[in-house]
Amino acid sequence: MRVELALPPSKRDLRLDLFRGLANWLMFLGHVSTSVLAWFSFRNYGFSDGADLFVFISGYTSALVYGRRMLENGFVFGTTRLMRRVWQIYAAHILLFVFYLASVHFLANGFNAPDLINRFNVAPLLNAPVETITQGLLLRYKPVNLDVLPLYVILMGAFPLVLWLMLRHRNWVMLGSIALYFAARQFGWNLASYPSGVWYFNPFTWQILFVLGAWLALGGANTLHFLVRSRTVLLLGVAYLVFAAVMTLAGLIPALQDRIPRALFEAFNPNDKTNLAPYRFLHLAVVIILGARFIPIDAAGLQATIWKPLIKCGQQSLEVFAVGIYLAFIGHFVLTQTSDGAVAQVLVGTTGIAIMTAVAYYRSWSKRVEKSAHGHTAPPSGDKSSVAPGDLARPAERAAIGAV
Repeated sequence: MRVELALPPSKRDLRLDLFRGLANWLMFLGHVSTSVLAWFSFRNYGFSDGADLFVFISGYTSALVYGRRMLENGFVFGTTRLMRRVWQIYAAHILLFVFYLASVHFLANGFNAPDLINRFNVAPLLNAPVETITQGLLLRYKPVNLDVLPLYVILMGAFPLVLWLMLRHRNWVMLGSIALYFAARQFGWNLASYPSGVWYFNPFTWQILFVLGAWLALGGANTLHFLVRSRTVLLLGVAYLVFAAVMTLAGLIPALQDRIPRALFEAFNPNDKTNLAPYRFLHLAVVIILGARFIPIDAAGLQATIWKPLIKCGQQSLEVFAVGIYLAFIGHFVLTQTSDGAVAQVLVGTTGIAIMTAVAYYRSWSKRVEKSAHGHTAPPSGDKSSVAPGDLARPAERAAIGAV
């Protein structure tokens, strides 16, 4: 079987790390829920935001890493590596879930701030603690802002079969993903949440971003490369981004809203994030196409020092994301208990990003130390009898695993 991966074995696409790091920063700023910090996030300037970008890049990198492993070592080996990653994501979510609930409950009682209980959807824990914890373990109960990792668990959990099929019939799988997306929107398919409602990120619709990323990584990018070079697509894409910015800003600026026909405004507001509205998907697609056009994989600027913190955060994405979600709650609490002025908001935002970046550098250093320690105990270079096939992964693949 011949599958054309998007990257050669020894090449790492720093753009993936850069933009996933950016997505983590922007999701943190958006989750703090303040008027000033929100203007530094994507969500005020277009239909898609950091969450869309995060899911898309996750699908792309997952296909690169695990597709190569499945090709070289077989379906069972690739599946075990994928399931190991699913367990890591699930464990990270549960750890964050416990700390999050405990912190909300502690701070609400300790600082006489009962509104935190309802604002962050922690009331079910007080009414039925055992049932709530059980539903949390089943991913059905999610406090506010803890929606992305459960979606990630579901998408990665289903990915072994999807990937196996994509390695053989990638275009048919992509068409099936598109069909599932439209069917879910048409018939209202979603997963139930506890104690009521549905998942905020509908996995039946959001899967299309994950599968699209995988499809592009497994050769689809070459099929659509003409879009990146097309001047017509460039002009239409820029026009659409401007239109999306106007429609989104109109929902925030009454004076601008008054200048837009009501029917047109209501077609895009409120933004249907739960079911990933088609205009939202198209917005991210345009961002991806223009990004690939203006930032090629070998762009010299990617090596600039200014981008290193973002790239490092993208390379240690899971840890940075989890810390960012928790810090967003802490930041909201600090602002509500002290001052929510512009200076205080900027200070909270920069402090949070600094902590996230410090976590990324620490995890990078920690992994290097662990790898070095393992290297001292490795068998002689001529004896690989005790080395598992997965431990012989190519350099770029080993580097990418931590970010998947």
